Amino acid sequence: MTQKLRIALAQLNFLVGDIAGNTVRIREAVARARVEGAQVVVFPELCLTGYPPEDLLLRPGLMRQVDSAVNDLRSCSMGMYVVIGCPQRVNGELFNCALVLHDGVDVACYRKQQLPNYSVFDEKRYFSIGQEASIFDVNGIRLGLSVCEDIWFPGPSAQAVEHGAQLILNLNASPFHQGKMEQREAVVAKRAQEGRGPVVYVNLIGGQDELVFDGASFVVDARGTVVHRAASFEESISLVEFELTPHGLSSTQSVSTDRPDNLAAVYDALVLGLRDYVRKNGFKGVVLGLSGGIDSALTMAIAVDALGAPNVEAVMLPSRYTADISEWDAADMAKRLGVTYRSISIEKAFAAFTELLADEFAGAAADVTEENIQARCRGVILMAISNKKGRMVLSTGNKSEMAVGYSTLYGDMAGGLDVLKDVPKTLVYDLSNYRNRQHEVIPQRIIDRPPSAELRPDQKDSDSLPDYALLDPILEAYVERDMSVADIVAMGFDQQEVIRVTRMVDRNEYKRRQAAPGIRITPRAFGKDRRYPITSGFRD
Repeated sequence: MTQKLRIALAQLNFLVGDIAGNTVRIREAVARARVEGAQVVVFPELCLTGYPPEDLLLRPGLMRQVDSAVNDLRSCSMGMYVVIGCPQRVNGELFNCALVLHDGVDVACYRKQQLPNYSVFDEKRYFSIGQEASIFDVNGIRLGLSVCEDIWFPGPSAQAVEHGAQLILNLNASPFHQGKMEQREAVVAKRAQEGRGPVVYVNLIGGQDELVFDGASFVVDARGTVVHRAASFEESISLVEFELTPHGLSSTQSVSTDRPDNLAAVYDALVLGLRDYVRKNGFKGVVLGLSGGIDSALTMAIAVDALGAPNVEAVMLPSRYTADISEWDAADMAKRLGVTYRSISIEKAFAAFTELLADEFAGAAADVTEENIQARCRGVILMAISNKKGRMVLSTGNKSEMAVGYSTLYGDMAGGLDVLKDVPKTLVYDLSNYRNRQHEVIPQRIIDRPPSAELRPDQKDSDSLPDYALLDPILEAYVERDMSVADIVAMGFDQQEVIRVTRMVDRNEYKRRQAAPGIRITPRAFGKDRRYPITSGFRD
């Protein structure tokens, strides 16, 4: 009799801390997988708690809910192997586990061995290190378990193979950044080749604060070839079937999707991250200042794609320095996307502040102070609309501006989420052109005009900053790759320009610490990824 195995890959969007809701979602997915004829259904890492649960893991009440939920899920495992990710406490130690339920009992429990403690991860703060392989048998086929980071190292998979595993199930909560999909598939292919057996890689989907989990679950065969790939940035329960032959397990039935290109993946990540941030935090919608510039234009396009036009409100906040074409282009874009739009001049507010401070500023020439007052007038108005209507303010600063402090605290930095916080300015242009190729929603003049904050006459970003085509590579080298000034200069950049840019990055840490969170799309974002002291005398 031919030995076959049908596995369902359940990449679902879970809410951190919502144990009861996540349990319902798991039960529903198990029922669907059962109808599809799956014998095994595999869920992502820590699906029961959502990922990352962070210091919720330190609360005793969370573990009581987890234990109750696991007991509840045992009842839906009759005739099925249900593989879930959950924390488990054993002899006072907490482990990140892959737990296998079957016919109402626990048949296997694997404890994660490689605990990531870098970048956005700090699992050693919470979990103890597992030591042993865990194998279970389905229809005479032996399955091994691993959890996320384990697959990036040869040890855990080799240990499972030594204990007889013919196939590895790898449960993941692997966040997205540019190039991550390709990295995962290359690493998992290597593990499969080393173990001479297939690997099933199931990943989480959804936005959680700064992080976006892209799904893109996949299966590789013993040769390291991707034989199945689930959709990216979408929930799915996909199936793959294996058959045991004299040469090992081979995939006999699966349906694959294409991997998205870089711009599509980044855009989809921003849409999903914004949608889940708003939805999971219970906001009624969003409001943003639409300036006629490219950053706010791209932010609004993403917001409409994420939430729908009825849930997006745009406000033009012109001053005496706002060009007519900025107002025309903002109104044009709002009409194209069908969002609620109005224009509210900040002149009265700005005049009131300057009059209020006239004695304090007597004898002093106008400078950046007056520019910042304008930005803060706008911030106050947007936050007032947010309070009154229950719509979250989206700030619109990009990564290049956040890096060098080209932003105003309590002004344009005000907001609940900065969609473009991890998007360099040059990528803002690429994403805007990408979005317009689908349907032109951003007026071309917004893309073509030189960027300007419009806070003084004839102002351009290039008055204060190097051209973004020069600035962004320096920032990438310094912020994302930790390169020294000397190393960056060796790349061909002017030494004084590099020193100027890196000093701006260093001295604006205090601003970034007070900024709204933003969606992570690069290997190193400001926030959890890059934790630098505000007060520091270090110079590289």
